[in-house]
Amino acid sequence: MAIARKGSAGTVFKVGLYARVSTHDQQTLPMQLAAMREYAKRRGWKVALEEKEVGSGAKTRPKRKELLRAARRREVDAIVVWRLDRWGRSLLDLITTLQELHAVGVGFVSLTEALDMTTPGGRALAGMLAVFAEFERDILRDRVKAGIAQARKEGRPHGRPPTVRHHAAEISSLFAQGVSKRQIAARLSISRASVRRMLPARRVKPRAQRVRA
Repeated sequence: MAIARKGSAGTVFKVGLYARVSTHDQQTLPMQLAAMREYAKRRGWKVALEEKEVGSGAKTRPKRKELLRAARRREVDAIVVWRLDRWGRSLLDLITTLQELHAVGVGFVSLTEALDMTTPGGRALAGMLAVFAEFERDILRDRVKAGIAQARKEGRPHGRPPTVRHHAAEISSLFAQGVSKRQIAARLSISRASVRRMLPARRVKPRAQRVRA
């Protein structure tokens, strides 16, 4: 889908600005916003939305979600960020969101990397990034398969490491001695929930058999 240089039906081109900083680096937030506002002004674009995100980590970014929803509703014609790592949680996440924006006809601009997906050249670059992301996924899959095959050949265990199951016999023995689940968990440095999962059927049947006798 082609991305228009101007807004729909000759209207003003509307953009959404997205700024994100960590909790320890909040002083750069005004700088990011100032740079993006100045860029939009030079391009003759109208700033329709400004979303500011503060927080460390990459698990949740509610303000980014709101901006993506606005893009799907075509409330903005493009999204402007200061730097790519302010937007993408990972390379795969970055490529996925850029492709989503392109699919709905919304452009994307990153000032630091001079990436401008409102132009044909910028959209071509985004396509190249998608190719490299797929290449990276293929390499990782091949490495995992090769590692598993080699482990099987050498008779080594593979997959996820054992968790509390290797404590099963000790948990059963301690519980039979009258040690509480809390004490077992503390002694083995595991959670009480893990102890409970290893005990069903063991904690009832022996006692029931003694009663019947």
